[in-house]
Amino acid sequence: MSDSNSLIRCGWVSNDPLYQDYHDHVWGVPVMDSQELFAKLCLDGQQAGLSWITILKKQKNYEEAFLNFDPEKVSVFDEQDVERLLLNPGIIRNRLKVNSIIRNARAYLKMQEQGIDFVDFIWSFVDHKTKQNEFKQLSHVPATSEQSDAMSKALKKAGFNFVGSTICYAFMQAVGLVNDHTTDCHCYEKVRALGRK
Repeated sequence: MSDSNSLIRCGWVSNDPLYQDYHDHVWGVPVMDSQELFAKLCLDGQQAGLSWITILKKQKNYEEAFLNFDPEKVSVFDEQDVERLLLNPGIIRNRLKVNSIIRNARAYLKMQEQGIDFVDFIWSFVDHKTKQNEFKQLSHVPATSEQSDAMSKALKKAGFNFVGSTICYAFMQAVGLVNDHTTDCHCYEKVRALGRK
């Protein structure tokens, strides 16, 4: 059994055990649960201007602060809730980012009311199957794609924010719409096998 630090991983992963665990078990694995997709999209939005590890370290705090990202509960947060959240040292205390999660919860529920299934909506940008990339090194992995551009545009139109194309592409990578593990990474084949076909 090789020890965790000797495994070949994607170039963006540090030696932080939390980061390695996220990379090895979460990143790129297809997500087929609406609320989980919503939570991950909101967390990716919090990353804007920061590194993902910053958000990853605060994920549990976010889950507590935003009631496990339950859109029904978050959608009724008011100005008092925003002020309370801005005093929470466990999350990024940025008014625009805090408000974005509340706004996104309302947009999510509006889509639901219109009969749009969030899983179907998100996966429609890749025709409901994982795009299997074969990048040999990190420098070949793009920051955006045609699909992330389209997703960003559609989400903004639906009322979401902090959903630029770069954030959407990072989200697509995280939830398995694309397999962007580099081909030398020990997770590449595993994630390839798990991809939607």
